[in-house]
Amino acid sequence: MARIVVKVGTSTLAYPGGLLNIRHVEKLVKVLSDLKNAGHEIVLVSSGAIGIGAGRLSLPARPKDIPGKQAAAAVGQCRLMDIYDSLFSAYDHITAQILLTKEDLEDRERRTNFINPMNQLLAWKVLPIINENDTVATAEIKVGDNDTLSAIVAEAIQADVNILLSDIDGLYTADPRQDPTARLIPEVPAITPEILALGGGAGSSLGTGGMATKIHAAQICCEAGIDLYIVNGRNPDILYDIVEGKQVGTRFRGRKA
Repeated sequence: MARIVVKVGTSTLAYPGGLLNIRHVEKLVKVLSDLKNAGHEIVLVSSGAIGIGAGRLSLPARPKDIPGKQAAAAVGQCRLMDIYDSLFSAYDHITAQILLTKEDLEDRERRTNFINPMNQLLAWKVLPIINENDTVATAEIKVGDNDTLSAIVAEAIQADVNILLSDIDGLYTADPRQDPTARLIPEVPAITPEILALGGGAGSSLGTGGMATKIHAAQICCEAGIDLYIVNGRNPDILYDIVEGKQVGTRFRGRKA
């Protein structure tokens, strides 16, 4: 049995306009439910509230101002959890929603108040679904991106592995969308200045992350002895490959590995 934190990005959950990619979400829920049935503890860190909220409100683009993002998140988070709960319930799994801010994870007492119910939920076979509390979190109390949030969560609950489902196959020697000679790096034994230099800017128009945030998440996990994978979330079956020890995407080795 493994304790697995899976982070899914907005680009995997939704179409460019913000509307839900139903096929992807249904497949992801099916695979996660099957992994739980196999005995693994699953924690899902899910982006998508702002993007899905923007789509549900028929906005022309993701809001750029803070009040707009907060309002879109309030609409989108409600819809997102409704969908997750309905889909997981079909496989007889109970979900729980946890919304966090940076303060919840940095303050010692509040961090403990997060870890304790998380451990209880997992002991009760519940599947926690975590997101940043974008409706109330402004710049001062934001983690900023869910790649980093998933790594902090993995560290806090002492997960065995953290998996980042993205719209790219892993870490490349260069941006494969611009350089056809770019090569996938299958394994990173240590995060060197050269690896750090491979981080780029933000990802899709709906999301907030990019390769730089994923490498930062890998730093947090590796220092805590947790393996981190960057893989393409286009086909959630790739989660089976990771659990079975197959080489997929890019694996950052935790120090205890």
